[in-house]
Amino acid sequence: MKTDVDVVVVGGGPVGSTALALLGQAGLTAIAFEKDAEMWPTARAVHFDGETMRTLQGLGIASEFERVTIPMKDVAIINEDDEILVHASTDAIGGQAWHDHISFHQPDVEKLIRSRLEHIPGVELRSGENVTRVENVDGGVVVTTQSSDGTTDSTRARWAIAADGARSSVRSSLGIESDKFGEDEQWLVVDGQLVDSPGCDADMVQFGRYSRPALWLRLPGSRVRMEFMLMPDDDLDEIVTPEAVERISRGVLPVGNFFPDRQAIYTFRGRIAREWRRENIFLAGDAAHQAPPLFGQGLCAGIRDVQNLVWKLATVLRGDAGDDLLDTYESERKPHATFWVKTASEQAVMIQTTSPEVAAGRDAFMKAHPEASAAPAAPALGPGLHAGDRDERAGTLGPQPFLSDGVRLDDMVGPHFLVATTREIFDGLSPAARSALEGDGDVVTLTDPAKVGQILKGLGVSAVVLRPDHYILGAADEVAELESLLGLIPSLAHQQAK
Repeated sequence: MKTDVDVVVVGGGPVGSTALALLGQAGLTAIAFEKDAEMWPTARAVHFDGETMRTLQGLGIASEFERVTIPMKDVAIINEDDEILVHASTDAIGGQAWHDHISFHQPDVEKLIRSRLEHIPGVELRSGENVTRVENVDGGVVVTTQSSDGTTDSTRARWAIAADGARSSVRSSLGIESDKFGEDEQWLVVDGQLVDSPGCDADMVQFGRYSRPALWLRLPGSRVRMEFMLMPDDDLDEIVTPEAVERISRGVLPVGNFFPDRQAIYTFRGRIAREWRRENIFLAGDAAHQAPPLFGQGLCAGIRDVQNLVWKLATVLRGDAGDDLLDTYESERKPHATFWVKTASEQAVMIQTTSPEVAAGRDAFMKAHPEASAAPAAPALGPGLHAGDRDERAGTLGPQPFLSDGVRLDDMVGPHFLVATTREIFDGLSPAARSALEGDGDVVTLTDPAKVGQILKGLGVSAVVLRPDHYILGAADEVAELESLLGLIPSLAHQQAK
């Protein structure tokens, strides 16, 4: 099919904009359509992790993000009687070479991502154009749009990525249903400036108050967010007044010191779309999954989605793999996202209980087992393009060390496969394997101990292969094991098949 672009992205929020930037960086042509003419002026997401920063680092904008974000120093869980059940420090550089918990004001983040798009050839964000139809056709998709003046147009592409949010019109039009996790709850979300008032001591506080569960977050500058669970007898008009906000915050957001710029009632829900791919259309971000905000993984999960998908689209487009590679997007990402949705929903049940008896039991348990409240370790990907059937490290997120010269690993490797191994293992490879590695522009091979020593020592292996999305393809200790892993790299497998 003759196409106008390789990919159409539906939605220009942070997930859609990041997808557009990644597509352009990978050499694909793409257009993103965003129905709103202007960028959304208020915050929604406020947290991302070191893995997300690693993606932004790959786009060349991490240093700019550091200027508009703050690392989260500590978290706490407090009960009805204001007892501190848990207090933990989070102010450390993690295994991704960035802080593991970072707070931001979403408009600042979106502005930076959009500014990066202006410098990436082959991609375009069109605002004020509403996608009214996305249709699979033989060999691609046709996307119909309508501008604010009523003009309609169509764009033909090889694929479409629907990053159009929790109320995704694309998902609805495809008739894709979602599985529910936990109970839906209505919350009041309040963002604004807190001036000449201390707020809470910790950067993030979960208030396990059975009279009204709540959440506090300190954001860059004087910005803060609080979230309050709505109770059955709340007056929805009164609960958003300054006096009510001061009351339900127990004085944390006092009238005269807190200046809100957003007050909205949201329904916190856990959902996973049952299908993430319908032929040439892929769901990503909130269109594919929604989680209660207990671990701050909503935006992180959306960024993971497009990081996983884009390099696979590029691999298929250049002919190094067949279309079935794209099936691994859902098989890998869906179990990973489901883990976080399910875990956040279960945590919500514990923190959001309105039963004094249940809260008392929870408090006693958390005092005795504070480690149980820690965020769980991130899971591995589901089945897909990795050696997870024979290596438990495969499919897990790979490390990014600082190299001996202070450079972060990805700044040297770029968006490629990485083969990191000892010189002894590399020299033991067959001449054909060495030649293929040295001649493949999609693979970076490192054997210098100063560059690979930390990676190999940390994993306890002699060789490891990382994918472009930084997940481990597989690890090896013997030459034969590494040769087997090289056969999983699509570009090398394609060479061998010719």
